Amino acid sequence: DGNHQRYCTFNGYRGRGVRTMTKQTKKQKAMAEAVDREKLYTVAEAIGLVLKNATAKFDETVEISMNLGIDPRHSDQNLRGMTSLPHGTGKSARVAVFARDAKADEAKAAGADKVGAEDLMEDMQKGNLDYDRVIATPDMMPVVGRLGQILGPKGLMPNPKVGTVTPDVKKAVEAAKAGSIEFRAEKEGIVHAPIGKASFGDKKLTENLIAFYNEILRAKPSGAKGTYVKRVAISSSMGPGVKVSVDSLQEEKAAA
Repeated sequence: DGNHQRYCTFNGYRGRGVRTMTKQTKKQKAMAEAVDREKLYTVAEAIGLVLKNATAKFDETVEISMNLGIDPRHSDQNLRGMTSLPHGTGKSARVAVFARDAKADEAKAAGADKVGAEDLMEDMQKGNLDYDRVIATPDMMPVVGRLGQILGPKGLMPNPKVGTVTPDVKKAVEAAKAGSIEFRAEKEGIVHAPIGKASFGDKKLTENLIAFYNEILRAKPSGAKGTYVKRVAISSSMGPGVKVSVDSLQEEKAAA
């Protein structure tokens, strides 16, 4: 599950289908041995290792996991937001928009994959939820509200705090299509997000990584106390997790 995956990322190996009791392939074992699970790598070293181990036949996504010193169960320690990375994520998001009339036309023109009202609600109730982002105009929220138990668990429920409930559907759709990412802290205080593709190379990935790190610092909840950023790790879709030194992130931030 998601919690196991994040645990694995922080502890030097991936959790997608690789449980601690599962026998690893020779390739997986070699990749795991290439990374020192106890070492905190510099940003350059970590990205280099991730790219070296991104050997799948597809263009692997590079992801970041951040363990923060917050307890999202408290309202003043919630962390949720949306940001755009300098080089995008390498993925064109599938976007659904709840809107009527002129706003529906704006959404379609901006490139939304599906636009509707009650018809879109009924389609989603049937299980058609192949979307990365759901956007709604404010007047459509009574309709969208009926989907709370469906969209909520998938992290797709429109929310004004992250700009997915907005009258400016054109801007919201274009941002989603350009690769803006939504982030939120899970109950353990872990934030998980994509920062690009292996094909981006080290320079673009570094710039995206620092941009995301800066956004997490900027969004620090008012109730956060003590050490805010505790641990950081990056990995590719099929590769081992690599721990990143927070001091190195600060140095890269200062140099940017």
